[in-house]
Amino acid sequence: MNKKLIATFFVVITSLVVVAQSNDELYAKALKLKTELKYKEAFPLFQTLVKSDSSNANYLQYASYCYSKYGFYYVAAETEKMKYYKSAEYLAKKAIKANEASADAHYAYAMALGRINENASSKQKIANAKVIRAQVDRAIALNPKLAGAHHILGRWHRTIAGFSAIEKAMINSFFGGVPPGGSYEDAIKSFMTAISLEPKYMNHQFELAQTYYDMGKKVEAKLWAKKALEITPSNDDDIKAKKDCEDLLKKM
Repeated sequence: MNKKLIATFFVVITSLVVVAQSNDELYAKALKLKTELKYKEAFPLFQTLVKSDSSNANYLQYASYCYSKYGFYYVAAETEKMKYYKSAEYLAKKAIKANEASADAHYAYAMALGRINENASSKQKIANAKVIRAQVDRAIALNPKLAGAHHILGRWHRTIAGFSAIEKAMINSFFGGVPPGGSYEDAIKSFMTAISLEPKYMNHQFELAQTYYDMGKKVEAKLWAKKALEITPSNDDDIKAKKDCEDLLKKM
């Protein structure tokens, strides 16, 4: 090997080492921001990481998560929000292909579909509901302590329980039914589990209050809404949950 080739080889190796070190530092910073629920700050960092390595399961799954959160909180138009949710779905699917055994990847996929369902047709909601259940079940099987997965499962149960007679007929006619569950009681169990894992996350408590309200149990709904408001808001999730709790109490 001549001197020129040797020099080129070492330049390439050095560049790769520098990029790897840079990515490691950026990932540590991005993950810290995500853990602190600072989605707006974490979002562009994970975007950069995915651009640098689109095969890294960690970059993909957390970028997906941040796309869902960023679209929900910081994008106004519904059509624009959907673009973020679709990107979140795409990235989560890639993350699962890269590492099927990642609970966070399955969780991110379920979250993206949940957001997409907010503005989907009844037929699409039902189709997505089956996938959401499969993904969240897989996430919990891989990591039973993943509070967010239990939270989504709680919302899944409540959504199915609240389906109209027409929607339930569609489930049976077009999709051969849905997985077992889909009751308010199941929703309560899931939210209780989420609260036991993350007692200071206000949104778990709000969703539990909302579930009791949907059941017509206003005493329990008021109790949990007020309990949630005892938590001091420290992030966008808490701020929204605080307003939701206040609105729910006003309705009662």
